[in-house]
Amino acid sequence: MTTTEAVLAIGLMSGTSMDGIDVALIETDGERSVRRVGAESFAYDDAFRRRLAEGLEEAKAIAWREERPGSLALLERDLTDRHAEAVRAFAVSQGIDLARVDVVGFHGQTVLHRPADALTVQIGDGQRLANALDLAVVHDMRAADMAAGGQGAPLVPAYHAALVAALDEEFRTLPVAVVNIGGISNITYVDRASDPVAFDTGPGNALIDQWVSREASIPFDENGELAKEGRVLKSLAEHYLGSDFFAKPTPKSLDRFDFTVPAADTGTVEDVARTLCFVAAEAILKAVPLLPEPPKLWIVAGGGRRHPAIMADLLEGAKRTGGRVVSAEDVALDGDATEAEAWAYLAVRSRRGLPLSWPTTTGCRRPTPGGVLALPTSGASA
Repeated sequence: MTTTEAVLAIGLMSGTSMDGIDVALIETDGERSVRRVGAESFAYDDAFRRRLAEGLEEAKAIAWREERPGSLALLERDLTDRHAEAVRAFAVSQGIDLARVDVVGFHGQTVLHRPADALTVQIGDGQRLANALDLAVVHDMRAADMAAGGQGAPLVPAYHAALVAALDEEFRTLPVAVVNIGGISNITYVDRASDPVAFDTGPGNALIDQWVSREASIPFDENGELAKEGRVLKSLAEHYLGSDFFAKPTPKSLDRFDFTVPAADTGTVEDVARTLCFVAAEAILKAVPLLPEPPKLWIVAGGGRRHPAIMADLLEGAKRTGGRVVSAEDVALDGDATEAEAWAYLAVRSRRGLPLSWPTTTGCRRPTPGGVLALPTSGASA
């Protein structure tokens, strides 16, 4: 790909919440031009979610990126096939001819992230997916950044910056912070003066989901029903917010296991759920002193934007520094699809040799391109 014309790209995201696959289609040149075409989510069944959780435990033994101990090789194959099925279903649902798609950005599933050891592992077979879809696939987008001295995460800031640049004038009050509250939360700070500033801020939905799954046998706290009946446990909140992570300079990133779920006897289901919501919001607000200046507009994407307690705490905290908090939909974005869209955008940037990360977003030594291109093998099938 050598031209700068806009092309159709599909992005695939299976995040730290491990609830399913987000598929998004955008038309982009990998720079300022972005047109969002459509998006859809495909949930994992309970049995596969359990396999993913077991895979995270097996992945703790990984010492080098290509290693697949235990059942991880089989899990990688099945994960890849589910992504192929999701793309096909998405194409049918949206009435899209896949032959018109130029590239697929494939995140895979992060099973291990140890930036201190320059080790990050996302399972997902890019070549198998390329063969299954008969499309070019860009995958393994974090490795080059780590090789350049970066954290390997977050990589979405390039896309966040493009979205901010395209906001309607009434929302284009800079500086802007785009926050994604997934299993782990991350922030991108955008102004006109410099490269985006970004880092992981702390636990997002992961602790809440793990807590209610274990203690209430439900996958997540839908509509915040449990948390709204609880109160914030000060000692528990202080335990999490006193973590050494918050004192670390930026850039910085997290593994899913860097913050662990509370013990069963910590408090009632409702009180702990409410406290973990408070922690998720305060962790984001702790980012403010690490930014060039307090954001004037906070745009919140990811599943956490739907949790009333998290949003209320974030709104209250942002007021302290004169910030306004809105959900992605308030500025005509899709908060569920942002990360999948980002992977489509990054795939186009990868094919054009454009940077996916900067020293201010991951700590890499220089603006760094990345990604591995897999082209379909003639006559191959998954």
